[in-house]
Amino acid sequence: MNIRFLEGQAGDPLQDRRNALAKTAAILAADAITAPEPGVAVSYRSAGRTLVVGSSLQALAWADQLSTALPVTLLLLDNVDVGERLYPVFVARTVAVAGWLGAFETRWQAPGQPVQQGKFDLVLDLCPSPLISTHQNPHGYYAPGMEEADRRAAVAEMMEMTGDFEKPKYFAYKERLCAHSRNKLVGCNACIEICSAKAISSDGDRVKVNPYLCAGCGACSTVCPTGAMNYAYPSAAHTGSRIKAALGAYVEAGGQDPVLLLHSEGGAPLIESVANDAAAGLQGRVIPLALHHTASVGIDVWLAALSYGAAGITVLMTHAEAPQYAAALRTQMDVAQTVLDGLGYAGPHFQLLRVETAQELAVALQHAPRGETAAQRASFNLAQDKRNTLDYALDHLYRNAREQPESVPLPAGSPFGAIVVNKQTCSLCMACVGACPSSAIMDTPNAPQLRFVEQNCVQCSLCVNTCPEDAITLVPRMAFGETRKQTVVLNESQPFHCIRCSKAFGTLHMIENMLSRLSGHSAFAGNLDRLKMCGDCRVKDMMQPEGELAVPLRRPR
Repeated sequence: MNIRFLEGQAGDPLQDRRNALAKTAAILAADAITAPEPGVAVSYRSAGRTLVVGSSLQALAWADQLSTALPVTLLLLDNVDVGERLYPVFVARTVAVAGWLGAFETRWQAPGQPVQQGKFDLVLDLCPSPLISTHQNPHGYYAPGMEEADRRAAVAEMMEMTGDFEKPKYFAYKERLCAHSRNKLVGCNACIEICSAKAISSDGDRVKVNPYLCAGCGACSTVCPTGAMNYAYPSAAHTGSRIKAALGAYVEAGGQDPVLLLHSEGGAPLIESVANDAAAGLQGRVIPLALHHTASVGIDVWLAALSYGAAGITVLMTHAEAPQYAAALRTQMDVAQTVLDGLGYAGPHFQLLRVETAQELAVALQHAPRGETAAQRASFNLAQDKRNTLDYALDHLYRNAREQPESVPLPAGSPFGAIVVNKQTCSLCMACVGACPSSAIMDTPNAPQLRFVEQNCVQCSLCVNTCPEDAITLVPRMAFGETRKQTVVLNESQPFHCIRCSKAFGTLHMIENMLSRLSGHSAFAGNLDRLKMCGDCRVKDMMQPEGELAVPLRRPR
């Protein structure tokens, strides 16, 4: 990146000049940290088998051009005689395409004809409406629209798409942490809903990710509340090291009130235009930091950056990014700002930009955030696990805060909080313990006791959906200090012992509830004592002939 920037137009001219020089030091420090090599690769193989779909007017000439270098099949959406061609031509009224580079499967049907199908490596879609409607198209699929220049560029690229290709595997998935579902009851769908490539789908109680469709935006890891979906390349730890190095160099060089301007590849030309504009320039305190994708970082990285001394975070997006990405980042910014407000840090600290021109960007950056920061900069490094990073950042911000509340209320749907258990209706059946994906809710091996650690809770609602007594209510909030970390008892009861063998098999409250609810049930008519027996003794009692005296067996002394 061109690191020639102008100092800001307002404020202390001397400090503005220091900020501009400090920015240069920050950029050089971040760039000095080289990206690690991808650990796992996703491989594609293409023999160049190409499908062209469209009307004769739109598709024929391009099919002819592609056929000079690739094996082409043409699907015409109109029944026009195109004469003899050196490649197969079919007429189709309905067409369906799915897949990725080297593995597209296509089905089509002409009026009065059976369904036909084929497999292709590449697809040129010239239909009025794209056959694949995802915001992020799969590799090998080209839907360039109506512009001649875009079509020409797509065809030129397709002619080079033969051979072996690979990309990094961007994600890592820990299914044991996944809060998607338990026992067919749905909790979290965040990653499925945000994926612009439709690479993530439900798979029973877990989710599955198609690595060939994954575009590497990292939005799934940003919205994942538990850390089950992890951005593996580039890792959060690597991004954190760049941020820490940049902010450290900036402060050491005498800069003040630094703002991180996080951007994807599409935002770089806009930043360059602003930086090279003699009239506008880029404020010295605004530090551009390129990411693989802006959706790949969220509240954990942002709060860590503020702990390192950033006065604000500006995220630059263009309309090339999926709209759901901007919505998710806005939601997380609202949560983060609520937390900072509750701790007494004067804001705002966050700015989300969605612009298309350099002029729009220049105007927006004149209002870059200048929030209050902690008196002491943090020294921790980002962990690969987002919840650990969040804990480090929250602890640092809380220790240095002017206000230190026990907790701060958060908007509904936030992935942080506590639960309240209605002790009158809870039977301590422990169904919620089995449903909790993050070990926030726990039982006690030697006693009927329900325990809770707020630090682990992600507000996924699986406990609420699982509870047969409707006894659990979510309380979205951010707790701090010992309130966040300590184990608390939510409910407990006396153990109930079998009236026949004296074995503990439930709780007093549970048996009382059963007696109340099943007293009129035909299976227990005149035999309510069976509800006070363990499972083994209940079976024995049911099998015992009526009127026979039950003599308990004892071991000889």
